[in-house]
Order: sequence, then structure tokens, then C-alpha cells
Amino acid sequence: MGVIVALVLWVAARLLLPPEERRLPRLSLFFLVLFGLAWTGSLFAPAESTAGRLTRLCELFMLLASIGHSLFLIVIRAVLAKRLAFPLPRIVQDIIQVGVYIAVALITLRAAGVEPSSLLATSALLTAVLGLSLQDTLGNMFAGLAIQAERPFQVGDWIQYDATQENVGEVTEINWRATKLITQDRVVITVPNGALAKSSIRNFSRPESVTRRTATIFAPYDVSPDRMHQALLRAAQEAPGVLAVPPVTVITKGFTERGTEYVVRFFIENFRDRDPITSAVYDRLWYAMARLKVPIPVPRRRIEIEQLSNEMDVRVAEQAADRRLRTLEQVDFLQALPHELLTELARRAETRVYAPGEYVIHQGDSGDEMFIIERGEVGVMLERKANEQHVAALRPGQCFGEMSVMTGEPRKASIRAITETHVLVLGKQTFKELLEKNEGVLEDISEILADRHQQLDEAVVHEESNERKTEPALLLNRIKSFFSVSLPPPKNP
Repeated sequence: MGVIVALVLWVAARLLLPPEERRLPRLSLFFLVLFGLAWTGSLFAPAESTAGRLTRLCELFMLLASIGHSLFLIVIRAVLAKRLAFPLPRIVQDIIQVGVYIAVALITLRAAGVEPSSLLATSALLTAVLGLSLQDTLGNMFAGLAIQAERPFQVGDWIQYDATQENVGEVTEINWRATKLITQDRVVITVPNGALAKSSIRNFSRPESVTRRTATIFAPYDVSPDRMHQALLRAAQEAPGVLAVPPVTVITKGFTERGTEYVVRFFIENFRDRDPITSAVYDRLWYAMARLKVPIPVPRRRIEIEQLSNEMDVRVAEQAADRRLRTLEQVDFLQALPHELLTELARRAETRVYAPGEYVIHQGDSGDEMFIIERGEVGVMLERKANEQHVAALRPGQCFGEMSVMTGEPRKASIRAITETHVLVLGKQTFKELLEKNEGVLEDISEILADRHQQLDEAVVHEESNERKTEPALLLNRIKSFFSVSLPPPKNP
């Protein structure tokens, strides 16, 4: 009867298992073959002899082992595998199968007249010795169970379990003792589950397959960050394998002995291709730098000794002053100044650079400096009802902040750079020293400023139609009072 049950279960396992697993019932058939051999041997051995009792125990064990293995395949590998969202982990299946064989062995011992409880009680010392010798093995087994319960990774995930980049690999197998990874170099790493349980595991495949990578590049200090950001961003976006969403970003990380350090951050979908994609990004960055004619700096430590003659110093200063003079000559109210006074202003002017989006001045602040745009573009921002509105744009040759530097009144609007902007800065003290020697030009300046002041009011405060026009004489008195200078009365009209 038992043989018939074993055969029926073997046939059922063959039919219920998927085609790729139909070789698994071979072990059940093997146990049945061993059962047949034991049964044949029992025919030639006396029933009451030791050989006869051993052959009957072998028959029972092999028959029960065949039935137990077939039931395991039917319940675990066929029925549960179809009902569960994911198959039972390999380590859990191995433990269940070992439990089946232990149960078969205990039943066989009981049939032989041996009480399993008494056997275990008399082998306490043996159990302790085995426990100590198998400490690491049992630790790996329970760590494997914990990993399967928590599921920090699964087969097919790319993980890193320590700080070594070479130990990044794809999980190929998780068994009761260890986890196997295959690296990008096609090297198989077998990591004990106990070591994994004690490590911080980085999973590059979860919660989604999209991961971020970075590329670092350096540029000379004299190349502006805005120019570098635009070039590097465009180059990385066009590299093959780089995702459009999330977008590529470029950040300025810091300043080093090699120059300004930039980090390009981009996202990829297939972690397996991280090295080829990163290589393609670096290639595109190199070509972008080459088109800009910007060399990639290397670490340098050198001492430069320059001996400049006085003539060379004077020539460099004159060239810079000439450049600033050409910018000042474009400002309308400064055209009233004599050429020598304008030249002196160009010599004393200071050049400043502002990044896109950076504020140059803020509405309502006091100030004693005026600004002339040398290169770039700025926006005039006006605060109205707690909202900031863009009302105008200023370009090279135009100025702002002149009313504050000439009369001391608060800033009437905020100025924010739209693009990278270079401005010339003139302060109150510079004007005071020069105007005290050229008192006659103040009246001309006051007339131009009064006209510009009225135009600004009409453009910015156009809803206040009844605002009183600023008179040149009134503005002249304010300028005199602010600069604390005593001037002759204005010319008769």
C-alpha cells in the first residue's frame, strides 16, 4: 500500500510541477529504487536476525523519504508557488526539506524501538559539542532567515555591502549559508549571511531602478561659473544613457588647488551600464571644454617671480582706465562732466561682477554708490502689495543708483542681475572730491537727473498721476546739501 502511495505522489509531482522543474521528483524515484533493493535484500535475510531488522528499517526509511520528498514538491513547489506573489526563498525551502527528513528519521527510530526523547536526553554533551562547532554555520543560517524575512535585496538586485567599490555586484543566489554576487568584472563573490547581516547594505535597484551618478571636473578660476554651468549642463544632457527626468544638474562644489570644482549629477536607469554611461558623460564634458578653449587644470605648485617695470604697470593701468572710460562716456548725465573729470572717475571706478539672479541693490535700502553696466543685463524689480514685479531691463551703458549717490535718498527699486553682469561702481566720496574742484557742473547734472527722475516716476509710479514734478533747482539744493558744498546761485534762465 505504501509503495502505491509513493508512486501516485511521484506521478502527481511530475504532473503539477512546471516543465523546467520536472527533474526534481527524480530524488523520490531514487528513494523508491533504494526501497526496492532493501526489500529484495530482506527476502534473503532471516526476519529475526540483525540483517533482517536493518533491511526492514531501510525499507521504511526509503519509502517514507520518497513520500515526504514528493509531498514537499507538491505542496511547496507546486501549490504555494502559484498562490504566493513570490516563491518561498531558497533557504526556507531547504529548511523545510531538512525538517521532512528529520521527521522521517524519527519515525524510523521509533519503529526500531528507540525513543527519540531518551536519545536526545542522553546526548546533551554531544549536542553542546555540535553547537559550538557549528556556531558560525548556525549563525549564517539564522542571518539568512533574517535577510529573507526583511528582504533588503533579492536575486537580480545590485548591492554594495561595504565601502569597497569592487564589492558592488548583482545578487545571483541566496542560500542558507551565504549570498552570491557577480561583479562587473564577472567575478563571483560569496558573502556569508552573517557578514551581510552585520553590514550596511546599499541597494542600487530599489525602491526603483533609477540611480544618480556624478562626474567631477575642474576649470580655471578665471572662467565664470555661469559659463561653465551652461556648457557642462548641455554636454551631460546629450550623453547617451542619461535620463531626461530627473533632470541633469550642475553644482559648484568648491575651490581647490586645481581650480574651481564642478560636479555634474545625472540619472541612469540600468545600473549595470553605469561605467559606460559615466564614461560617455566624461567624454562629452571634455569636448565641451575643448570647444570653450578652456583647459582642464592639473594640480600645480609653483613660485612665480615677476619683475615689472614702472612703464608696464602704467600701461596696464591705462588700458583698464580706457576701458572704463568708454563705458562712462555712454552715461547721459555724466556727459556734462569735462573730459579730464570723466577720466579721473574712470581711474577711480571699481569693477564688480554679479551672478545671474543675484541682487545688486534692494528697494528701500540706503546707499552711497551708483552703478554703470559694463556687460550683462539687470532687471528693475518693484515691490507692490507684497509682490515683486519686473518693470524694466537695463543693458550695457545704462546706470542705476545715481539718485542715492547724488542726494542720499533710499533706493526706489531693487536691481537683480538677469545674466552674469559686470558693473562699474562710483561712490559718494569720489564724486565729492571731484565736484568740489568743478563746482560749475552740478547745475547741469541736476537738470539731467531731474529729467531722468521724472521719467522714472512716470514709468514706475504711473498710477500716481498727480505726483509733483521734480524741479532742477530743488534737486540741485538736495545735491548741495548731501555733498555739503557751497556753490554759487544757479544760472538765470
